[in-house]
Amino acid sequence: MKYPFLVLFILLSFGMTKMQAQQKEESPKRPNIVFIISDDHAYQAISAYGGRLAQVAPTPNIDRIAEDGMLFENCLVTNSICGPSRAAILTGKYSHLNGFIDNTIGSKFDFDQQTFGELLQQAGYKTGVLGKLHLGDTPSKGFDYVDILPGQGSYYNPTFINKEGQYELEGYTTEIITEKAIQWMDSVKSEERPFMLFLGHKSPHRPWQPGPNELGMYENVEIPEPETLFDDYSGNRDVAGMNYMSISEAMKMEQDLKITDGPQAGFTKEQQQKWDSIYGPINEKFKRENPKGDDLTRFKYQRYMRDYLASVAGVDKGVGQVLDYLEKAGLDENTIVIYTSDQGFYLGEHGWFDKRWMYKESLKTPLLVKWPKKVAPGTINKDLVSNLDFAETFLDIAQTNIPNDMQGKSLVPILEGETPKDWRNAHYYHYYEHPSEHDVRRHYGITTDRYKLIHFYYDLDVWELYDLKKDPNEMNNIYGDPAYADIQEKLHKDLDELRLAYGDNDSLNQKFIDEYHKKAKENPLIEYWKLSPEEMNKLYQEYLKGR
Repeated sequence: MKYPFLVLFILLSFGMTKMQAQQKEESPKRPNIVFIISDDHAYQAISAYGGRLAQVAPTPNIDRIAEDGMLFENCLVTNSICGPSRAAILTGKYSHLNGFIDNTIGSKFDFDQQTFGELLQQAGYKTGVLGKLHLGDTPSKGFDYVDILPGQGSYYNPTFINKEGQYELEGYTTEIITEKAIQWMDSVKSEERPFMLFLGHKSPHRPWQPGPNELGMYENVEIPEPETLFDDYSGNRDVAGMNYMSISEAMKMEQDLKITDGPQAGFTKEQQQKWDSIYGPINEKFKRENPKGDDLTRFKYQRYMRDYLASVAGVDKGVGQVLDYLEKAGLDENTIVIYTSDQGFYLGEHGWFDKRWMYKESLKTPLLVKWPKKVAPGTINKDLVSNLDFAETFLDIAQTNIPNDMQGKSLVPILEGETPKDWRNAHYYHYYEHPSEHDVRRHYGITTDRYKLIHFYYDLDVWELYDLKKDPNEMNNIYGDPAYADIQEKLHKDLDELRLAYGDNDSLNQKFIDEYHKKAKENPLIEYWKLSPEEMNKLYQEYLKGR
């Protein structure tokens, strides 16, 4: 043979090429990620979680994710309010590190900092953010596709912001966002490059305006009341009684409950006519009956829940359409679908609506994950997980490095059925937005599977302790009870260690308080609840001019 080395080289090359091709076939493609995050969607309003609403207001499509995947019983947020929750998700860091601590007017997320979006891009993912983001600004990097609502957005005929600027669309926002999501996924689906979509719904955020196809769907349904609807805040819980977020007092008749003869802002003539066909008779009945006292609170609760649950029904329908699309497009087997909310929400528990507190209903957020061939269908997980873990999970799914400065942990091992031995046994929480309209005081604390220790600070110094096994509704503050002295001492020690580990401290607390006072002095609109309507309108127009 004249050229033995050439022949050997060709044979070896052929063998290596064949082996590489086999490895490529055997190596699974990295999955697409569809992350659906609604706004203020309480776990109590997802029928997969059971509870008093499961039978009267089922969510069959969101439940499909649980049926085909994993439902997390204990997903806890780091700061129970819209923007800060999303900031924690984007960065994998607590509020005091990512800089977005509250939703006060003028707050803006610093998009120059590291987010999971740009890290996924670097790992080869096509990335998109759609719908509600509520971070005071438009992403400057990290997402190939940007199509978001400005601020809170509106339920009907929304304005959107993309990389070219603002534009308006006619229709119902939940339905529009769902259509956009399917269109984008269809445009980027590829055998070569996976995608990640951050799909943010506005609904069911206040003022709970159901879509045209869900209007009136619960008008003949009596919604079960929570056992704590008429909570009197006894049980050594004075701080809970200082709130302004009760259904009986803080819920607005016109804006929240639609008891008005006036039109809905921004509606077309046809939309208003359909709206009036439902709410006209409701208003007339209310005027005739003119309920007072507890009867008025019960009326408000029913009105609130019927609108809230109808808004949820629109989201559930949209989730079903996304799941159906993935199946029809042949993407479902290699796409992870995650459903969550930015935090929990009160549906009458303790007499409240809204969120903010470290108490159960606002601390705990829904989390359901469908990952074919990885997650066993119908699995229920009870580990303490957090929205702090989401960014790390996305990066782990993408098989790329997780930065050391991220503070959460990847959920991938848990999804695969093996909770790490060193998984957290306690969760840290910190809420900053006070003074505020709802008057929920600044507080931080620690939650374990059995106990919760909370410290309220700034304009008071109060500690609370709850035994979550004996007192699941958190009705009896046992701080200072001699029977719990050892437990209380250990929780204090564990809380101090968590604060140190996460880099939070009292000096930062004071820094943020000082910054708040400076911002409020420079822009009185921040404390809008103190102003008359005329003062608020004048300052708001001045604020818009200066933006």
